[in-house]
Amino acid sequence: MRGVFLDLGTVSNGDLDTGSLLAALPELATYEQTDQEQVAARIAGCEVVLLNKCRVTRQMMAANPQLELIALTATGVDNVDVAAAGEFGIGVANLRDYCTPSVAQHVFAVLLALTHRLADYDQFSKRGDWGRSGQFSVFPFPIRELSGRTLGIVGYGALGRGVAHVAGAFGMRVVVANRPGGDRLAGRLDLAELLPLADVLSLHCPLTPATRGLIGERELTLMKPDAIIINTARGALIDAAALATALREGRLGGAGIDVLEQEPPVDGNPLLEAGIPNLIVTPHTAWAARESRQRCLDELAANVQAFLRGERRNRVT
Repeated sequence: MRGVFLDLGTVSNGDLDTGSLLAALPELATYEQTDQEQVAARIAGCEVVLLNKCRVTRQMMAANPQLELIALTATGVDNVDVAAAGEFGIGVANLRDYCTPSVAQHVFAVLLALTHRLADYDQFSKRGDWGRSGQFSVFPFPIRELSGRTLGIVGYGALGRGVAHVAGAFGMRVVVANRPGGDRLAGRLDLAELLPLADVLSLHCPLTPATRGLIGERELTLMKPDAIIINTARGALIDAAALATALREGRLGGAGIDVLEQEPPVDGNPLLEAGIPNLIVTPHTAWAARESRQRCLDELAANVQAFLRGERRNRVT
């Protein structure tokens, strides 16, 4: 069975074992990167397409009647026309719970850096301010303990639960939001109720029409002025301009942003502008611990192998 991996370079920089994939698909062609205008040509004649962020459209599916499976190295499937795949009888498989340890570590790495103001104190020391202070300990930037603080979580799947588990070790209280557009569940709060309570808000929900722009100007005004937002889910969940303004005006305590609406941000983004205080922006790396990336490839191979055996594993369609 002929297969193609369109963007292996988004998962591996040569440091991973691809043996399980090649065992599943001996006729697998791999590309480090595929520009969107190259996708149609590279999937032509393939029965199996493996990808991370490349888009596969209805038109591409219609042009490839031999296509049987699209398997993603991600949980989100918003870059594949899932409705069209269902109509054409094409299987779509995603990954689940493959990078929880890495994402949970990232959330708290960023949270601790923000609450302890590590970047500010690093620069304070290196530019000589500590040396000129005349004191053994200098703390002009406020430091907060996490113990007793409230962590609000939006999206309580494997990732949200993993973050909640770590929060318990810090003595934090966890409150879970009802997902916008979803059912209201016992023990959870609507977002408007949760936001005024949260000292930290961590986003782990998928991008859907109901969650796009989930955190905008209105939601930011409901939050505490020293609250921290962390987004490791999808960039379009947050109004970037509104968040940048809130941080500049001191109406929010900080933010850790691992995802932007456009990736890479070739057209810029309000959160990449200079002078925004207590903001950490990382290039979509929360999931990228080596162990998680290897698990990603192995799970991808397992999805393909299951499909070849006629089994439904991690199938969306």
